[in-house]
Amino acid sequence: MTTSSQGQHFDVLGVSIDAVTTGSTVERIRRLVGEGAGGYIVFCTVSSVLSARDDPTVMKAIDQATVVTPDGMPLVWLGRSALDAPVDRVYGPDLMVDLIEATGSEFSHYFFGGRGGVAGEMVARLTARFPELRVAGWHEPATTVRLEDSAADIERIKGSGADLLWVGLGHPKQELWMQTHIPGDLPCVALGVGAAFDFHAGRKREAPRWMKRTGLQWLHRLVQEPRRLWRRYLVGNSRFLWLLATQRSNKKR
Repeated sequence: MTTSSQGQHFDVLGVSIDAVTTGSTVERIRRLVGEGAGGYIVFCTVSSVLSARDDPTVMKAIDQATVVTPDGMPLVWLGRSALDAPVDRVYGPDLMVDLIEATGSEFSHYFFGGRGGVAGEMVARLTARFPELRVAGWHEPATTVRLEDSAADIERIKGSGADLLWVGLGHPKQELWMQTHIPGDLPCVALGVGAAFDFHAGRKREAPRWMKRTGLQWLHRLVQEPRRLWRRYLVGNSRFLWLLATQRSNKKR
């Protein structure tokens, strides 16, 4: 456990994660927008932790984030066992809705990501649900978007004057993209929300709340997309548990 001026953190296999709740994250975003200095938020999953262990560039992108939330019940449980502080799951797709509900027309939003029309569908559904939502714009980048080819995208986003930038490029591309461009190129607050674009566009079904609370959301997603996600969840989750067990065994010696 560590403590900074921004609050407490806990370590999961070398990745530092903030002790946060949905409420504290919304208030932190409000402060960041008010300060005008920009920043980016990473919603950290078990898969993110494993990617960071395997790739120093991903570790650096997560480490340099303004806020790293525990997005997954295993990380929440580890945080609660390590800290005497509130630690809740702060999951990107849910936070998008919670933030819009809490702030109304307070901020302007830009949505960057998705493909095949998903961004436009999501914006249409969100504005129907939240008429007060201020949309600065949205754009689906090329599916092969590269960090070095983002100049036109950056100018488009900057010109929108958005306060909040929702980035749906998938992990780890969105974390690397945010680290490269936030806050240097864009003084807004960026949030890497991955599959939120598909969920809020209605392209994919969300897991029931009970599965989210009990840490079984991964199973719901695996059943929906077994060919794409089997390695991430079956191999990745097993590896994560093995690494935790090995770490604890080494500490006892």
